[in-house]
Amino acid sequence: MSVLQYVLAGLALGAIYAIASASLVVTYVSSGVFNFAFGAMAFAVARFYYFLHTENGWPIVAAAAVSLGIFAPLLGALLYGLLFRHLRLRPPLIKVVATIGVSVALPPAVDLIFGKLANTTAPGLAPVPLKVFHPFGATMTMDQVVNYLGLAVVLVAGVAVLRFTDAGLKIRALVDSAALSGLSGVNASRVSLGVWAATTTLAGLAGILVAPTAGLSTDGMTYLMAAAFAAVIAARLTSLPIAVLAALAMGVVTTVSQRYLDPESALSAQIVPSIPFGFMLLFLLYYALRGRAGDGPAGGALDRAIRVEDVGAGGAAPRPGLRSPSTAAAVAALVVVAALPLVLDEYWAGLAVTGLALSLVLLSYTLVTGEGGMIWLCQITFAGLGALVSAELATSYGWPPLVAVVVGALPVVVLGVAIGLLTIRLGDLYVALVTLTFGLLVQTLVFTRDRFDNYGQGVPMPRPGFAEDNRVFAYLTLGAFIVLALLLINFRRSTGGLAMSAVRWSEDGSRTVGLSIVRTKLLVSAIATYIAAVGGGFLAMDSQAALLDSYGVFGGLVWLAVLVTIGSRSPAAALVASLSFHLLPGVFHTYLPISWAEVPVLLFGFGAIMVAKDPDGILAMHARQLRGVLDRRARGPAVAAAPGPAGGLAGTPEPSPESEPTGGERV
Repeated sequence: MSVLQYVLAGLALGAIYAIASASLVVTYVSSGVFNFAFGAMAFAVARFYYFLHTENGWPIVAAAAVSLGIFAPLLGALLYGLLFRHLRLRPPLIKVVATIGVSVALPPAVDLIFGKLANTTAPGLAPVPLKVFHPFGATMTMDQVVNYLGLAVVLVAGVAVLRFTDAGLKIRALVDSAALSGLSGVNASRVSLGVWAATTTLAGLAGILVAPTAGLSTDGMTYLMAAAFAAVIAARLTSLPIAVLAALAMGVVTTVSQRYLDPESALSAQIVPSIPFGFMLLFLLYYALRGRAGDGPAGGALDRAIRVEDVGAGGAAPRPGLRSPSTAAAVAALVVVAALPLVLDEYWAGLAVTGLALSLVLLSYTLVTGEGGMIWLCQITFAGLGALVSAELATSYGWPPLVAVVVGALPVVVLGVAIGLLTIRLGDLYVALVTLTFGLLVQTLVFTRDRFDNYGQGVPMPRPGFAEDNRVFAYLTLGAFIVLALLLINFRRSTGGLAMSAVRWSEDGSRTVGLSIVRTKLLVSAIATYIAAVGGGFLAMDSQAALLDSYGVFGGLVWLAVLVTIGSRSPAAALVASLSFHLLPGVFHTYLPISWAEVPVLLFGFGAIMVAKDPDGILAMHARQLRGVLDRRARGPAVAAAPGPAGGLAGTPEPSPESEPTGGERV
């Protein structure tokens, strides 16, 4: 087979990457939101096209016109109105988590509406059977020709709109400064609405084009999104021409490399899917070493000057006392959880035990993201590595299981510290992409190896001899959770924890008072990685095998969505979130129609979306409400006895002289 044929196939693949990367770049530069929901949006549009074309027999042109011309823009406009318009000036952590919430919630919502596909094979925009061409002796299919034409149309139309139309001028003005655009009479909301509608159309086009090769599935679309990230990183998130060229080069390298690899080799099957992530890692390392990577608020200097900081997302959380409602609720939650193994039958107790094991991993998210404000998306990877190392120590070397879990987590800490060191000089968004890339590389190159996968059976991992019974293992896991939660709480109150809060609030201010940013972040990275790896070991003991298929990176995004729904800064929230993650689907599977099986995931994704409104989560919200009720009851009699001011509402107390600031100053 000639090299030209591989190049043509690579350009076709690169064309899909280029369309995807163009959509990501345009949304980021115009709104400041890096769209982690791109894969889910591509899946939604491609699934609607499949519904029209394959399931209802519509012609290709009509199905494509309705899917890309009506459904995709409406979907983009709906998501913009509900969520994206509220994110422009929010902190990076809120932006990432909210878009992850969309990526988690949208696919199950689509499955509920159109039905879940058993067979993910899907046609593209080319008529079937595919025509085959032979330019210069190489073979080229009609699918590839459609990919070339799709990219050409996108580039020509995009350049024409951005350079030669009034709408393009408004978009470029919005990119430079939304504030100045508003002063010039430009309706920024309307322009942004149009941008999101157009970029959702690009996402849908990429999804339809990639479906014949990657399959019409959430996994296939999220892989497309992750691969497109490499081209976006090469463009430093902002340069559209560089993103397109990098995407084309990446596609060519991916296909041409297959000419020189043994197609029967298992290593080749791992290397080829990893090439885009290798590109991404190289660019990120280059920018990190050059100190050229960073992200900030969208817009120009005026936008940054008038930006209102979101204290709720980044400020220090109140430290509850021993008698506060938050502490009482946490103690009550522990008592209830401790009673579950005694009152539940075998099925429900098994789900609860798995939830308890997961709570250890979620504690690592609580520390690194909830407390440290570091957007790490690879905690599930650390859990998988902890499960793998501990299982190897226990099975191959005969170590006691608990010792294997505690000691096996230490080598994983080295990786966590290395990632922390590499990402010190990167902005928040780049940190999220580095950790996502690391997780994808480990998932592709390590977790899929035959020696560890073992035909889906994983590496055996026994439970301790005294904890083979589910009840005993449940209390062992709960004890481990309490120990780690107390360590986390004590760390929060220690000098290192105070330094962590200061660094999260302001790195510049922390440097001013002599705090070491590097030392603080590395300490948080090490502790969080160790907790995640220990949690992975307990998950392996629960399953009695290190099942590495359970530690996919995008599964970790669902874990994060579940945690932020309940609350990302509370150990009790980690416990409630992990139990909810396993018990709620059990409720739906047992008592509700099977078509509703996807509803729990949809709810978790919707909860992550709501972090844009309330960053503290459901648990903290209810704790505040309870605290308010108790406060009103405590001062109720005094309020009722106080005379109301003239013309005011009865029962409204007048300010006392003691409450007035002295010296004529008012706070």
